[in-house]
Amino acid sequence: MARANRHFIPGHIWHLTHRCHKREFLFKFSKDRKRWIELLYEAKKRYQLSILNFIVTSNHIHLIVSADNGNDAIPRAMQLIAGRSGQEYNRRKGRKGAFWEDRYHATAIESGDHLWRCLVYVDLNMVRAGVVKHPSEWKWSGYHEIQKPKRRYRLIDHEKLRGLLNADSNETLLRTHRGWIESQL
Repeated sequence: MARANRHFIPGHIWHLTHRCHKREFLFKFSKDRKRWIELLYEAKKRYQLSILNFIVTSNHIHLIVSADNGNDAIPRAMQLIAGRSGQEYNRRKGRKGAFWEDRYHATAIESGDHLWRCLVYVDLNMVRAGVVKHPSEWKWSGYHEIQKPKRRYRLIDHEKLRGLLNADSNETLLRTHRGWIESQL
């Protein structure tokens, strides 16, 4: 049976998850997680995505994203990231077969409290897994960039995040983000 088409509505916020094939730990090495983040940056630039948060774990990824420029930007970005990361990994390891388990999962989320909960859920992923005690200890996530915005090669769209969360300044965003994290720890 054919798969149903996904319909991404421009301007909406999406929580995407994508799991490695058979839940294998294909991202167990930092260079593979780093490469996925580099591909995310390339996709962001190419398809004008607004990245709101992300995390690369050892066997899956989470991405909170929005695109205002048409309904094919997110699928094309995911095709670029998933395709290239899987091909490069298989080539390097002399491996054949699927890298990803099925298609990625996409869930529409609302701004405000729902977005806050999703941001914190993504940030606390490795804490819940028992790998780290605080999200600041896992460097392959958006937590660091939310808390300390980069000047160059920025992934997180702070301006859009502030607007969606009704934060009047970066300081308010950072303080509130830390508060949500601490309340869940």
